[in-house]
Amino acid sequence: MLRPKAQLSSVLEITPQWLKTRGIKGLLLDLDNTLVPYKFKGEPPEELVAWVKSLEAAGIRVFLVSNAQHKRLRAWSAKLGVEGIGLAGKPWFGIRKGLKRLGLSPSQVAMVGDQVFTDVLGGNLAGVYTILVTPISQKELGYTKLIRRLERLILKL
Repeated sequence: MLRPKAQLSSVLEITPQWLKTRGIKGLLLDLDNTLVPYKFKGEPPEELVAWVKSLEAAGIRVFLVSNAQHKRLRAWSAKLGVEGIGLAGKPWFGIRKGLKRLGLSPSQVAMVGDQVFTDVLGGNLAGVYTILVTPISQKELGYTKLIRRLERLILKL
């Protein structure tokens, strides 16, 4: 339940072709430390915007699922031109809500995130393909820093 199907360094490694070979037609994306650094408020990097556009141009549906505050999620949804939900309640609720919004079956969707206990666990519970990416920044909640130690142990086993 805690093992991702794939581990990558960055979301930018996820190409439309890579997704299509796995039968994936939709992505649920975490926000903080997956797409942008935790608490970052600037403009998204050009390569991130281009990546999102390339997915959408290839027919891959994209939806943000984040435990971040609604206001933060709305701001990033607007900047990236992607819908999403904040305070999603991952791992228990948000991924299922995102699946419903995408209108795809779990076998057609991947959850991409930087945390085992929210993104991977939630994705596995919802039956979607899970992709764990390396966190963008070391800046994060104190609680998350503690959990990262446990995550590293689990991933080694």
